[in-house]
Amino acid sequence: MAESRVRAKDIMKKTIISEETGRKFGVVGNVDFITESGELLNIIIETPTPHLKDLNLKGDDKGRFLIPFSAVKSIGDFVIVSENELL
Repeated sequence: MAESRVRAKDIMKKTIISEETGRKFGVVGNVDFITESGELLNIIIETPTPHLKDLNLKGDDKGRFLIPFSAVKSIGDFVIVSENELL
């Protein structure tokens, strides 16, 4: 991903879309990060779609799906993720 700053509040409620297929996976509910370093770990999904449920992703202790931040390819009007990196 290009070196640019994006605030967490700016990606909240954005739709998450597959780079390869254009399928919607849900919307960003929150982000998971390490407070000491600021390293982003995961995007926490709100209102997951059936497409996301088929991928067997990890979940958090509240049963919400997590997308590793390493799968994020770009952030703009949408959060684009590589579906291949989720499998």
